[in-house]
Amino acid sequence: MPERIVALSRAVSDLATRKMDEIQAVTNTTKILALNALIEAMRAGEAGRGFAVVAQEVKAISERITGIGQELRSQMAVQTDELNTLGKGLVSQLRGGRLADLALNMIDIIDRNLYERSCDVRWWATDSAVVECAADPSEANRRHAAQRLGVILGAYTVYLDLWVVDAKGVVLANGRPDRYRRPVGSSVASESWFREAMATRSGADFAVADIGTNEQLDRATVATYATAIRAGGEEDGAVIGVLGIFFDWQSQSQGVVDSVRLTDDERPRTRCLLVDSRHRVIAASDRQGVLTENFPLRTGGHGHGSYLDDKGHVVGFAVTPGYETYKGLGWFGVIVQDSVGGCG
Repeated sequence: MPERIVALSRAVSDLATRKMDEIQAVTNTTKILALNALIEAMRAGEAGRGFAVVAQEVKAISERITGIGQELRSQMAVQTDELNTLGKGLVSQLRGGRLADLALNMIDIIDRNLYERSCDVRWWATDSAVVECAADPSEANRRHAAQRLGVILGAYTVYLDLWVVDAKGVVLANGRPDRYRRPVGSSVASESWFREAMATRSGADFAVADIGTNEQLDRATVATYATAIRAGGEEDGAVIGVLGIFFDWQSQSQGVVDSVRLTDDERPRTRCLLVDSRHRVIAASDRQGVLTENFPLRTGGHGHGSYLDDKGHVVGFAVTPGYETYKGLGWFGVIVQDSVGGCG
């Protein structure tokens, strides 16, 4: 484990420093003893001359040991500092690469999921009950469309609701009228997803709105996909309305950021995020800052990579790669991880 290498390097450096301090203390004591011996030899006169020579040699040896110790301390400090720096760089690089790959996997799961949403909306807009409701919004057709949408919702539990909207932006039917009573009769003419869906060139096109809360759905956080309902359900038919589908973003995205494969040690010090093209947080494993925080992502113009932020956190990121015909929305998967004991 790279962190273990750095920890061992620091331990060796600390041990060497302590032992050098001990050696210095011993040599200092030896110097004092040698000095005292010289003093006593001088007092003894001729009888102490031989002892004085020994004391002088002991003093010289002590000074030599001190010099060697100082050189060793200086050289070891430089080399252990370099080793620590290299170790930290290795830890940061390895961890950053892993976090970037996990971020890519996270955003790829989202892309595949949303690709299916783009397929669903274009398919369901051709359903006969939906087309008939938009073409002739009689009470019977609206009721039939609501029933049909309810059947779809029973099989596709990732959606909160489905709406059939007329060409003026008035909601004609929804799939869960028992749960959401407010949509029918309300106007969505000012919503970007409605306007963009009305402007689609063919049934192969669709519109998507930014992640946000929907007042008509009890302020649930949703991903909204829409496409035009066309006469006869034909791909190039005249636009007669819009089908809007509301993906349960909060629960589905939370499942993705909560399921990133982290170790038990990593999880408490790791934050997994999905951010949109403006770097606004749209999902977070700690459930903080969703739809309110703008993450200070530094990509350096790269779509996949990692860096060490100003707080010493390792940040791995990956931009949406898209999936099949779904090109993605410029979103990023981001993983922020605290260091272990100052490593990395």
